[in-house]
Amino acid sequence: MSGEVYVGNAGVDAALDRGWLLGHFKPPEDPRHSDDVEIKWGVHPAGDERAEWVRGEERTALLVLISGRFRVELPGRSVLLAEPGDYVVWGKGVDHSWRAEESSTVLTVRWPSVPGYRVPDGEGAPGGDGA
Repeated sequence: MSGEVYVGNAGVDAALDRGWLLGHFKPPEDPRHSDDVEIKWGVHPAGDERAEWVRGEERTALLVLISGRFRVELPGRSVLLAEPGDYVVWGKGVDHSWRAEESSTVLTVRWPSVPGYRVPDGEGAPGGDGA
């Protein structure tokens, strides 16, 4: 890392911080620190699922399937992402959960980056949740 530039590999860097590459939880001097957006490279084995629903969501989220089959549960709707590039967007106030139906890699972008969504038992990132 040098100044305002960081070059890395999502697979390698994500493993260091439970998938999270960018957000408020990175040190302020790190170019990956942001209060505006969070980005996660999520690698999930088949059967992996969120420990509990996110309730009272304060962010907008975009989840893009890179590989595998990944299901996002929303109130009254279940969305299956089955082809690379399939995605779902949900806004503020929309509760959610998820499950990897097959080994899956997903890219999640959320905005703004706010603390308070960490799930117990180590899922998610400091201040972030698992999706």
